[in-house]
Amino acid sequence: MAFKPAFAQGAQIEHSKYGLGSVTSCTEEYIVIKFDDHGEKKFVLAIALAALKKSDRQPPVEKRRAARKKATPAAAAAK
Repeated sequence: MAFKPAFAQGAQIEHSKYGLGSVTSCTEEYIVIKFDDHGEKKFVLAIALAALKKSDRQPPVEKRRAARKKATPAAAAAK
């Protein structure tokens, strides 16, 4: 019999302790969730199911770090 994951990759969920997050992977044994405020966490699926519920929110936009501008030699010499 084929395994059907409890949560699809990318599903938006809410955990009773860690808050809102996105499922990054789900197997028969484990679920990995990237939480908005707590980073990535790995749980034993059978235990974590009681603390998880589906959320109808839109996935958050990934934040990209702003690239630092290189100091120009003229600006460094002016100081």
